[in-house]
Amino acid sequence: MSEYGRLYLCPTPIGNLGDMTARAIETLKSVDLIAAEDTRNTMKLLNYFDINVPLTSYYEHNKVQKGGVLIEKLKAGQNIALVSDAGMPAISDPGEDLVRICIDQGIEIVPLPGATAFATALVASGMPTGRFSFEGFLTTNKRNRKIHLEEVKNDTRTLIFYEAPHKLIYTLSDMLEVFGDREIVLARELTKKFEEFLRTTISKAIEHYNDNPPKGEFVLIIKGKDREEIEKENRPSETPEELLEKYAKEGMRGKELTNFVAESLGMPKREVYDIYLGIKDNL
Repeated sequence: MSEYGRLYLCPTPIGNLGDMTARAIETLKSVDLIAAEDTRNTMKLLNYFDINVPLTSYYEHNKVQKGGVLIEKLKAGQNIALVSDAGMPAISDPGEDLVRICIDQGIEIVPLPGATAFATALVASGMPTGRFSFEGFLTTNKRNRKIHLEEVKNDTRTLIFYEAPHKLIYTLSDMLEVFGDREIVLARELTKKFEEFLRTTISKAIEHYNDNPPKGEFVLIIKGKDREEIEKENRPSETPEELLEKYAKEGMRGKELTNFVAESLGMPKREVYDIYLGIKDNL
């Protein structure tokens, strides 16, 4: 059996301290070290639950150097708990790099279930939950932000993004340009006293937050693209007559021809067949 320690992924509350699980508290009390995104923020949590375990920082700008240190401690047999500022570590978080290194090094990963902002927002949004795509934070670079949005604009799944208040209007404006005016749910202050869900359209959300400056971190839940709209965009621009003539020249005849044209245009087969009967002598 490996003598390595374990890396525990411990979710923390996204706002309401009452959402901390008994297992997470027990785990944080039992490990040798806690690696936190922001030690000052995590110290408040530890003090609240009377947890007295050494604390070290692990965040985006020190993850390469500190990641190596944590790996050596794990290999030496220490158990380490990884926490983020709020929610599940390793989601839109440098913890994913540490997890990957641990797996490569044969170090056991123990994930604990708990609060996750995007799941909390999704289930209360009213948007389809069967299939969704979590896109995380968009870049601050306008060009790259729009490239990202272009990549997912035809996705029929519910789309989920995280966004900071100072970037919200810029992001919504780009979404309106790329996606069109879709349904959107904006969730903020989740699990807190002033929790808010704004169920609206992208254009109306822009109007609302121009009049009411956004505060707090946001989860954006956006309706996926309608399949009917995609099919309409992909339909040929030619008329039934033009398509019948085009494919008749390629050797298609009868029902094979009319069925193919009907499917291409999204028209009833009988309707296309009637058109075909009227022009077949000229094909």
